[in-house]
Amino acid sequence: MSAAVDFSQLLDLYPALKGLPEALQDMLRQHQSVISLPAGAQVFAEHQSCQGFPLLISGQIKVVKLAASGRELLLYRVTPGGSCIITSSCLLGHSAYNARGIAETPLQLLIFPMEVFSRLMLEHPPFRDFVFHLFADRIAELMQLVEEVAFARLDQRLAKLILARKEATLNVTHQQLADELGSVREIVSRLLKGFAEQGLVSLGREQLTVTDRAGLQNIAAV
Repeated sequence: MSAAVDFSQLLDLYPALKGLPEALQDMLRQHQSVISLPAGAQVFAEHQSCQGFPLLISGQIKVVKLAASGRELLLYRVTPGGSCIITSSCLLGHSAYNARGIAETPLQLLIFPMEVFSRLMLEHPPFRDFVFHLFADRIAELMQLVEEVAFARLDQRLAKLILARKEATLNVTHQQLADELGSVREIVSRLLKGFAEQGLVSLGREQLTVTDRAGLQNIAAV
């Protein structure tokens, strides 16, 4: 389903689009169709060709890598005001997606066709800087992820993941936590049971409550 986007809202979320020459502004207004997707919908698939550059208006996308075994590893999330560097890479390199994007919540996004993206990159330096800053930020995040996967114990990573959610009570399944860590549910369930026995968390049906944040922080920092 599509609708028109409020152009001023778009500029508020993406200041890099401000100050565009009149010709580029007209071109953008011709491509103001916003796509609405429900939670759980696939935004893009691995090996799919890239159709354009997405700007997220509302909601949240998770970008994951799927292994042959069926296990997933969360690479990063995209929130309003940001975009997807894998998409940028596909557009710049004329290649297919090597990961997949999933709507974690209901979302709205605007997709610029390839020709619009190319003109913005060539003719509007603030937009080009925005894309390259995205690359720099995401590469730093992915390097941290590689370091954690390669060198950190799984209990450390699980404690960090729980603490990163901020809420005292998380409505989340063991499988969802395992997917984010690139692990399997049985191992995560065993670790959570150990956390519960230490009095760090209490476990319920599809729910986890932090009861000792300082204790979790000690595990995360080891």
